[in-house]
Amino acid sequence: MSFDLAARLAERRTANLYRQRPLLESPQGPLVQVDGRQLLAFCSNDYLGLANHPQVIEAWRAGAEKWGVGGGASHLVIGHSTPHHQLEEALAEFTGRPRALLFSTGYMANLAAVTALVGRDDTVLEDRLNHASLLDAGLLSGARFSRYLHNDAVSLSSRLRKANGNTLVVTDGVFSMDGDLADLPALCGEARLKGAWVMVDDAHGFGPLGATGGGIVEHFGLGLDDVQVLVGTLGKAFGTAGAFVAGSEELIETLVQFARPYIYTTSQPPALACATLKSLELLRSEHWRREHLNALITRFRQGAEAIGLELMTSATPIQPILIGDSGRALQLSHLLRERGLLVTAIRPPTVPAGSARLRVTLSAAHSLEQLELLLEALAECWPLLATQDGSVADA
Repeated sequence: MSFDLAARLAERRTANLYRQRPLLESPQGPLVQVDGRQLLAFCSNDYLGLANHPQVIEAWRAGAEKWGVGGGASHLVIGHSTPHHQLEEALAEFTGRPRALLFSTGYMANLAAVTALVGRDDTVLEDRLNHASLLDAGLLSGARFSRYLHNDAVSLSSRLRKANGNTLVVTDGVFSMDGDLADLPALCGEARLKGAWVMVDDAHGFGPLGATGGGIVEHFGLGLDDVQVLVGTLGKAFGTAGAFVAGSEELIETLVQFARPYIYTTSQPPALACATLKSLELLRSEHWRREHLNALITRFRQGAEAIGLELMTSATPIQPILIGDSGRALQLSHLLRERGLLVTAIRPPTVPAGSARLRVTLSAAHSLEQLELLLEALAECWPLLATQDGSVADA
């Protein structure tokens, strides 16, 4: 008996679900070199255009010269350096919370928070469209695990009535594949009635949302009493890498003591924390980045609707074009690439069956002229897209 891996791979190819890694041969930016060709990219999560910012790069270099390039050990041994501590203090102040705790990745931050807070005899309730890291965390916690209907406070309420023990309601802030916002005021209201805690993974909200870029909690004017556990990632709008959890003194100290993904992991390079401190400074001070990004979002939606594309309800930099069939999504992505534009086709199991889409993401680094090139290419390619029966779509 052996693992029939070849058959599994062949099945995925046949279903138009096979994934391949584009080889990026240049820094992040609107114009990139991919697989030997220069392309105009609309698929990066670098929402504020900070991933290749000269000041962030210089902060990394200066940090490496002073602190070296490796964390050396876990935070609890001898890996918690001054830049890590400074960044945690800055993130706590940025989010308006007593403390923040750094993690190497968003996946680890979500696993750490959920598994440290709930276990057997407790309950974790999650949105059906949550990120895989949140769903995995709920399953691994050992708590009673249930998924409520997407962004549906009534569905959450019915599950809260059946909850036992400590109850944690978990949701994305901005849903990464649809771009829509969690209805936090309603969800938090239902959780409060039950005495449940709310955890929000605002990976895609920090930077684009809120008056100062503080994310969905700031956007809705909520506080620590509404969202007890706030998670953010640093590899998107911050332009660097890693993640953090922000909350009360007791929450963060509980994670330090009990969260296995934190305790048993080497800290991130101190120089990375130095770079993130600079990106946080730019995020907070250069408001034009959010203003320009919002103008791009408005123009894209106007142009896409004029072409007849099916968009999703999103006011964020994530602007999916719903196709449905995986093969057609791949075809449209290929047609755009032939014209020098890189837009990734997202297919099951990342999204539900029958909802394949092109996930357009916009950045403050894009110019209006570059956005117009995308709209022109979409207008040209959309009528060429074959339907499922092989005919050509209507213009």
